[in-house]
Amino acid sequence: MGCLVSTPKDSGGNRRRPGNIGEVSVYVPGLRIPKPLDFSESLSDNLSKSLVERLSALRTRIVVMASQEAPSITRTKRRSATQHGDSTLSDLLQALEDYLPAILGLVKDGSLLQHKVQFVWVNQEDDAEETSMFSAWYEVLSVLHLMAALSLLQANLLLLPRISADGYQPKVSEESRRSSIDILLKAAGYLDCAIRNVLPQLPAELRRDLPVDLAEGVLRALCLQALGQGVDIQLGLAIDSAKATLAVKRRLSCEMVKYWQQAQDNITNLPLANGWGGKHRLFVKWKYIEAKAAAYYYHGLILDEGNTEKSHGMAVAALQAADEYLKESKKASEVFNIAPPLSRNPPLWGTMKYLSEKIPKDTSSKVRINRDLYSYEKIMETAPTLPDFALALKPEEFQLPLVDASWNNENLNEGQLNSDKLKDDRI
Repeated sequence: MGCLVSTPKDSGGNRRRPGNIGEVSVYVPGLRIPKPLDFSESLSDNLSKSLVERLSALRTRIVVMASQEAPSITRTKRRSATQHGDSTLSDLLQALEDYLPAILGLVKDGSLLQHKVQFVWVNQEDDAEETSMFSAWYEVLSVLHLMAALSLLQANLLLLPRISADGYQPKVSEESRRSSIDILLKAAGYLDCAIRNVLPQLPAELRRDLPVDLAEGVLRALCLQALGQGVDIQLGLAIDSAKATLAVKRRLSCEMVKYWQQAQDNITNLPLANGWGGKHRLFVKWKYIEAKAAAYYYHGLILDEGNTEKSHGMAVAALQAADEYLKESKKASEVFNIAPPLSRNPPLWGTMKYLSEKIPKDTSSKVRINRDLYSYEKIMETAPTLPDFALALKPEEFQLPLVDASWNNENLNEGQLNSDKLKDDRI
């Protein structure tokens, strides 16, 4: 079924942990970097020379690009966000997309070739920094994880505010916001495919031995937070639209709460260490609190449209809850940013720029008016329950590609495996 080897150090010399990852709009997990391997050592007796060379060339391209560029693309800067950084991400994503159909040949029709090669990846979220497995499905899982991480990096670059043409406060264009939603849904699609179509292919013992950043709970949390941030951007667009009603904004903000709550539920009990894993947990906590501030704010405004003492009292309680969550979210943001690797918030924009101004102002005004009208006892001290809405945003569907055409004739000639011989060779 495969073999796992974990070592605490990377002897390859290419691994460099960034001490500061710059501005963060979208949290990106620590990148997983593949280490070099020689396919000919394991597969030369089973596959044609041309196919072995193709597999080697496709993977070596990824190894070189990822090892050289990971330190620079992980640390994001607004001034380079639309130039070298985005082009590097696109090139690396294309290399991964080219490699995926080729490596899937190792698992075609349950081939025993899937256990012949030892795949080694270095990751930044586990104490066992280097993880090796004799499993082609582990390689596919790692490729999908890296594709999702690079997509999240692309979304982060798009969502870093830039000085506008009029020279006023930095902002994110509507085009960048809409593009980032598409990219977040694509990232969620890669992760959803990994959860549904790849993890089940791994035997239970190998799944237990996966590094923590490939644990099912972490993959689900990343998928959900991509969707949650997509809804956050939708809410920002609704805030900017004169046509969007309070009901629409409340629905979006309440959906956002559910996405972040589910993301938090998926990683609460995982052994995420300090560093990248701990920072991931802090980011989810921060955004969950932030989402509740938005949801209670819009719920309070709608309740305040009612004509009864009860509805006005509930509105005050909801707005007070929004104000408290807003204050708590600012503290949670600070805790996230000082956790290693260090990060910082970009200039405030979008949903939170609007709500940071409106929540304190509207809460103060509504509380004063309603307490003048009604006795203190009529004001609810406990926030009302948020309405429950079905989650509308779904991952973009991603299916594993067809096996590369270069595999078509392998089972008819030198690629034909002797099953008994392979079993004897396995470690």
